[in-house]
Amino acid sequence: MTSEAIKTDVGSYFISNYPPFSQWSAENVGEVERAMAAPPVVGPDGPTPLGLYLHIPFCRKRCKFCYFKVFTDKQASQVEQYCAALSREIELVSQLPVMGGRPFRFVYFGGGTPSFLSSRQLLRLVDRLKASVSWDEAEEVTFECEPGTLSEAKVGTLKEIGVTRLSLGVEHFDDEILEQNGRAHQSPEIYKVWPWIQAAGFDSVNIDLIAGMVGDTDAKWQDTVRKALEFAPDSVTIYQMELPFNTVYSKDILGGEIETPVADWPTKRGWVDWAFDQFRANGYSVSSAYTLVKSKDVKFSYRDNLWRGSDLLATGIASFGHVSGVHYQNKPEWDDYCGALDAENPENSRLPLGRALTLTTHQALVREMILQLKKGRITPSYFEEKFGVDIVDHWKDAWVEYEQNHLLSLAQDEISLTRTGLLRVDALLPAFFEAEHQGVRYT
Repeated sequence: MTSEAIKTDVGSYFISNYPPFSQWSAENVGEVERAMAAPPVVGPDGPTPLGLYLHIPFCRKRCKFCYFKVFTDKQASQVEQYCAALSREIELVSQLPVMGGRPFRFVYFGGGTPSFLSSRQLLRLVDRLKASVSWDEAEEVTFECEPGTLSEAKVGTLKEIGVTRLSLGVEHFDDEILEQNGRAHQSPEIYKVWPWIQAAGFDSVNIDLIAGMVGDTDAKWQDTVRKALEFAPDSVTIYQMELPFNTVYSKDILGGEIETPVADWPTKRGWVDWAFDQFRANGYSVSSAYTLVKSKDVKFSYRDNLWRGSDLLATGIASFGHVSGVHYQNKPEWDDYCGALDAENPENSRLPLGRALTLTTHQALVREMILQLKKGRITPSYFEEKFGVDIVDHWKDAWVEYEQNHLLSLAQDEISLTRTGLLRVDALLPAFFEAEHQGVRYT
């Protein structure tokens, strides 16, 4: 069960959902349509919390490790076409019975590069969105940014539209590494925008880093960590480089053009381990397998609500959502997405639903448990109360083996990952998948 690859091979992935995306089907779209046409699920604590995701798929360049739906060749007229389609989708979503009068607890602008949009485009988009929905009551509004797309005025615009949490995609401070991996920005742009971000006064600012980018070394990684510490962000998120099937690197490897250029897993984990030590020495605490926070007051509403089973209305091309126990994804192709949301003929528009999957109660249990385990500790009594399952007994063999291998510890009502277990958590989680999902392609 604990056997795992040393080399970073094509097909490695970050677990963000369950069951695997490969199991979702266009044949099940009717299931999510029925869920959306019904009132929200009401539990012991009231209606299920609700979030909103908006996908902005534009980028200046495509990173060679990127596996998201992005476009680098769209003209201004096409950006406007997309924003109009997204606005129409939000209008349709706002009318769904599944909304149930619920306010959005969290909102997330992801991409792509949301900050690719100009201040004028952002203000126009938000004006149209707020004709249908409001996030004034949201406890968190996150906006992803690429340093080279920001100006002082745009940072001010983000504050104006209600962004509370800004996430800056730094990834690395070494310019050769940034260039080699296809990043659009260079390190001087990071230093240029940081004072503007600080002056704007966002509730929380996060910096993303990636361990294992092509060309990285011990010295370069340590220098990047030291520079990130100098910025003293409210939180830092450190990913280990993966190679999902649809990245530039993966296609070149599978095509026989290059050997795997990404550092192996022990090296990446060693780098993240070192970074965790440096941040902890500077007063940060570990919040998950990927995140450290400067203060325990720093919260992650999007993450924590989603990992505890909240609904997420996903809007934008190829975006992933979840309502009333049903996973779904929007159509992933430009013409299909924009065509379904014909802004010029709104009477003909429809939600661009592409595929879906209804979870069984047991699958919902697996999903919450493996996602929450990424935080480093879980409470078995939570799952017994919510799902009626003793997870310690249900997966006894897995827990015992992982404990024997010093990957976690079992206490009376807590399962806690060791640092070693936390740094390889994505490799541990498939042991809890149902038999039919063992060994299947994830994406």
